[in-house]
Amino acid sequence: MALEQGADPVARAGALRRAHEAFTSGGGLQGPPVRALVAESWRRSARARVSPDGAACMDLGEDELGAYRGGHPLAAAMPVIRELMGAYATDGEHLVAVCDAYGRLLWVEGHAGTLRRAERMNFVAGARWAETAAGTNAPGTALAVDRPVQVFAAEHFRRPVQAWTCAAAPVHDPHTGHLLGAVDITGGDRLAHPHSLAFVQAVARAAESQLALAGPPAGDERARLSALGRDEALWAAGGRTVRLSRRHSEILVLLARHPEGLSGDELLVALYEEGAVTPVTLRAELSRLRALLGPAVLRSRPYRLAVPVDADFGAVGRRLASGALTAALSGYAGPLLPGSGAPAVVRLRRRLADQLRAALIARGDAGLLADWAYSPWGEDDLEVWRALATRAPAGERAAVRARLRALDTELGAGGGGAGP
Repeated sequence: MALEQGADPVARAGALRRAHEAFTSGGGLQGPPVRALVAESWRRSARARVSPDGAACMDLGEDELGAYRGGHPLAAAMPVIRELMGAYATDGEHLVAVCDAYGRLLWVEGHAGTLRRAERMNFVAGARWAETAAGTNAPGTALAVDRPVQVFAAEHFRRPVQAWTCAAAPVHDPHTGHLLGAVDITGGDRLAHPHSLAFVQAVARAAESQLALAGPPAGDERARLSALGRDEALWAAGGRTVRLSRRHSEILVLLARHPEGLSGDELLVALYEEGAVTPVTLRAELSRLRALLGPAVLRSRPYRLAVPVDADFGAVGRRLASGALTAALSGYAGPLLPGSGAPAVVRLRRRLADQLRAALIARGDAGLLADWAYSPWGEDDLEVWRALATRAPAGERAAVRARLRALDTELGAGGGGAGP
């Protein structure tokens, strides 16, 4: 959630201070100029009994901070975060901060003078800035709502922080979808622009990409199933990765989707058109799959997986359900087993793609719409191209409209675009 472009920051800051004083003195919220996201955060802060005049507490001392952040998954993303944000922060007299999922600041870096000023409000490594502890602030609120957030001046719940503006975006484990923490940029009024939020959002996506390239953490015993954008899924467990046949890919997708298990009859209906295959044929497929994965992995009566599985399509679904659309889109490598005709897989594939498309169109973010429209699975998506045509920057609008006219001609004027 970003500030609206074109607002006078001085006038807005004054109006926000008056609204904040009214709220913290018990007068409630009177509507504008407080954004809905901020109003909800103020209410949560008040319910958590955060003092408007307090300071962030230290959760990690110097003796434990180094070891903790050295072993934290986000340590692997710090080189790319520094590369993208370091010079920007130093030149603009800003700070770059990275926190864990509990809102504890692990790294705070940037302009030396700004670092000294930030120390006065305890915006330092080891301090806890979760919303429940420090009130409305970009990293803490981004964690609370699991989506990118910008907080300007007196939108901060605590008065000592109201001289600052910050923007933060959550970072998720690309393998599991679990929230790891957030990346934040903090500074003065020059950050009071939608571009600041877009920038930190892009950095968070780059951090997730870096973590994906680094691979899963050593010693993780969970199996991983990658089935987005590929006809033959990858199964990774026990230090080895197996490329599955198409039928085995479909079976594992369905079993990962139903950890409680499926009976033989349920699998038959989910995998095949009615009467197309006999139960004997299915049992033979399952026997081959058990031999491939190991007898301890695939159980029967009902058929189920005996190990926890992190499936890429499941991670995208969880992110989407939590409102983390950017993270969901970054994990979407394409339609689920695109060549599969198994009835249950087709339904899963369509449902996930339709949910993503609907969320993209509802959000109306030009960058996210473009990510989808220019992807192999979105190049013929008429509805997304129409949404992009109304949101694209002026310099890109002509190309988008030309593509939209071509699609209208190809698919029939007024015809709806088909999703993946």
